[in-house]
Order: sequence, then structure tokens, then C-alpha cells
Amino acid sequence: MNDYVIRVVASPSDVSPQAWNALLAAQAEPSPFMRHEYLAALHESGSATPESGWTAQFFTLWRGDTLEAACPVYVKDHSYGEYVFDWAWANAYQQHGLAYYPKATVAVPFTPVPGARLLARDAAGRALLAQALVAWCKESELSSLHLLFGAEADIEACTEAGLMLRHTVQFHWQNPAPGYADFEAFLASLSHDKRKKIRQERRKVADAGVSFRWSRGTDITRADWDFFYRCYARTYREHGNPPYLTRDFFHRMADTLPEAWLLFVAEREGKPIAASLIALATDDGTGRPLVAYGRYWGAVERVDCLHFEACYYQPLAWCIAHGVQRFEGGAQGEHKMARALMPVKTTSAHWLAHPAFADAVERFLEREGEGIENYMDHLGERSPFKAA
Repeated sequence: MNDYVIRVVASPSDVSPQAWNALLAAQAEPSPFMRHEYLAALHESGSATPESGWTAQFFTLWRGDTLEAACPVYVKDHSYGEYVFDWAWANAYQQHGLAYYPKATVAVPFTPVPGARLLARDAAGRALLAQALVAWCKESELSSLHLLFGAEADIEACTEAGLMLRHTVQFHWQNPAPGYADFEAFLASLSHDKRKKIRQERRKVADAGVSFRWSRGTDITRADWDFFYRCYARTYREHGNPPYLTRDFFHRMADTLPEAWLLFVAEREGKPIAASLIALATDDGTGRPLVAYGRYWGAVERVDCLHFEACYYQPLAWCIAHGVQRFEGGAQGEHKMARALMPVKTTSAHWLAHPAFADAVERFLEREGEGIENYMDHLGERSPFKAA
């Protein structure tokens, strides 16, 4: 590696926030979830820690005193909170008397958002970082390495390092240039039945006496954050799971990264009944929001179609009004297509230490990849937009 040096640290506090964020800003596909503040909050709030199965190892590549590349790596003893499902691989290992865990994962915990993972000044540094990750996994006798929801440049570096590719499908909304004039203009672009259905769903929420307000950044009050967390935690518990993120995590977000958050609160008879939290990627030069990410939601009262209004229609109306280019609706969910979120292929990269299992997984991924292509073609035939 010539004059490059790899340093691995266990805490984001051991890496300069300014240097880390400068690397992120230089990437083609940055997101707020890879900012130093976000990763540090996950660590310091107890959300992603060894106790919850996420043991952090922050890789940094240096040349002299210059940080050339960096990425978060988590050594894991489970596959929860990843959204690229490898349970079958783990089961196959177990059935053959082999240990799949611990494994290494380059990802943002609990966050299936595509974007830069290997932060680097150039392609050479990114390639070296990918090679160093594989070498470290071999030296540490880990079963595997997984880079989840990577950007195109990351995938290229991983392919060069010998990792196998896996594709999944998400659903994103695009605001075509020069942008919809308003929500009605957006509706006018849809087929008659989809337009009618959205209007019916919105009418149900309005007729139930529900109205919405939104707040962004430092305008989100502590009371609003508390109410949001009550909704968020309740939704997880209704599904039989504890919430991944702690209240302290969101407290830290309010303090260290407020500009990345947009909150919608639903009210009825003057009382809040639901909340939807959206993340924003902005132009650092202007602060103008460029991409919005649907992230968390919850409700304390049941209202027909409230989820669609809080998680799709209110955010889309806001995106249109503020010139946002893209709204990402998160992992899975074909129902999102009826709201004009269209299928997008996302990519992860995987390396397995065991040669026989690596061969078997490679064959599986080839078959799965063909299925994903057919699935994308099938979804493309079900466009909600008017025929050209």
C-alpha cells in the first residue's frame, strides 16, 4: 500500500468530525446517515453498541496526516437491522456445523438508504479501503464481509476486491425537471384510477377532522420530539419488537444534526395523534433540500388512511413545494407504486471466507439476480402514470 496506513478505531469520537464529513461531502452520493454526527449518535446513545450486537470498528486510511478514506464497519452476531436478508446463509452454515457469526458489515445500522459507504478522496483510496477490509476479515477469522446499499463507486471498488453483488428493490419518487407546480399537477400526471384513489384516501383523513403541521430543524420543539418518539416506540411495540433507536439518539440528533430532520404532526381537535419523521439531504452551499427520506412514523389513534397521508402525501406535497428532487420511501412495499414511488434497484456486495459456501452463494445470487430483473420488468409494466 506504499505510503498509506490503515488505522482502526472503536469509536467515532476517535475520528475528526471535520475530516470525516469533508470526505462524505466529496462523494457523489452522500446522505445525512453517513455524517459523523449520525454515526456518533448511534454509538453514544446506546442504539448501535456491542450490547445490541453492533460492535463498531471505524476504518481510516491515512497518507501522512491526511485522511484519504474511511468507513464504518460493524462486527455482528446477528442480522437484525440490515434489510438485506442473509438468514438462509446463516442457517446453511449452522446446518453444516460452521459459524456464520460473527460477521463484518459495512452499513448504517437500521438504515436501508442507498449512498456512499466507502468514503474516499479518489478511486485508488476507495479500492485500497475495500482490499483492506477483506484482508482484515481474513486476519480476524470472520465468516464474511457485507457492504449494504452502496453507491456505484463503492460497488466498483468491491467488485475489484472480489466481492459478489446482490440486488434488491426499493421504491423512490422523482420530481421531474423543472418540478411539479403543485400537488394537483403531480396528480394530473397519474392515471385516472390512481389519481381517484389518492383523492379518496386524502378525503378520508380530512373528513375525520385530521390536519397536519410541519416543522424543520431547530423549529422542532422538545415536546414534538417527545411525542414523535412516543409514536415511534409504540409502532415497534405493536409489532412485538423494542425500538431500535433510543430517545437519547433523537435528542442528540436535535442537538447535533437538526438541519437533517423534517417532522409532520397530525392533529385532531387540537391534540397530536400521529407523527412522521423525514430526513433531508441538503446542498451544503445553500441548505436547499435535495433528497428526502421517509424514515419513521407512528400513531396513538387509528384513522383510516392516516399512514398514507402522513408518510407519503404530506411529504410529497412538501417536496413539491420546496423543489426536492427525490423522495425515497425505504425498503420493500409494492403498495408504494400506487403513490407514484417507482422501483429502483439497489446493490450490496458480499465476501464469504469459506470457498465452498462462496461458490454456492455466487450461484444463488446469479439465479436471484435474474429473478430481480424479471421482477423489475414486471413492476415497470404497472406504472401509475398516464400512458405516453
